[in-house]
Amino acid sequence: MLNSPTIEQLKDLKLKVMADMFAEPESSLRELPFEDRFALMVERQWFAKKNLRIKRLLSAARLAIPDACLEDIYYSDERTIDKKLILTLSTCAYIEKKLNVVLSGRTGTGKSYIACALGNCACRNGYRAAYFRIPELLLEIQEAKDSKKYLKFMDTLKSIRLLILDDIGLKSYTLDESRDILEVTEARYNKNSTILAAQFPHSKWYDLFADSTLADAVMDRVIHNAYIMPLDSKRSLREVMAEKVKRSLE
Repeated sequence: MLNSPTIEQLKDLKLKVMADMFAEPESSLRELPFEDRFALMVERQWFAKKNLRIKRLLSAARLAIPDACLEDIYYSDERTIDKKLILTLSTCAYIEKKLNVVLSGRTGTGKSYIACALGNCACRNGYRAAYFRIPELLLEIQEAKDSKKYLKFMDTLKSIRLLILDDIGLKSYTLDESRDILEVTEARYNKNSTILAAQFPHSKWYDLFADSTLADAVMDRVIHNAYIMPLDSKRSLREVMAEKVKRSLE
């Protein structure tokens, strides 16, 4: 007689998995001792809540390649990827230490894929992540200024555990854009981790900024506490992946 109120109370506590298991226990579980059955109910509820949180984190991250994952990184003799460093980053210890990652390489070397795979890994380990292409981020910053929401937007950027900034250096930055980028790097320095991806080495980033002092300030806050990962490939990763898809359909 107590089952119905108990089930409703479990649902009210947002413990739906436990409520369902209590309402309709699997036949294989009926003979288990109470402690074992209860432990199994708690375990399944825990996994359900964890998976839901991961799903929400991945959705909020807006990764450019949502299904990118470290396990699917394509290693071959034609590609230069530091596998040992990938394994180090897969632990997410760099996020706890508030360190950065700098990816560089020409188009097709897999910068965006690796950046998104690291973002995916962060979300699956419970960290809040967010992906921006630099051109889009600068537009959002300007929109926040125009709508008088700049401080709120910057506070949001500062609080994200892993911020991914892709497509750095597609063009040179104006003085205002240079200042905006400095504000982002300053807000996050020694507070949270940032992944930055560009088509050329960080040593050439100075030429992107309208003012050398701003360039020095940005670099000082980003590079010295960063893992540097140059990438190279004899063939475009997009070409390789497209060929795999075609072969799978044959």
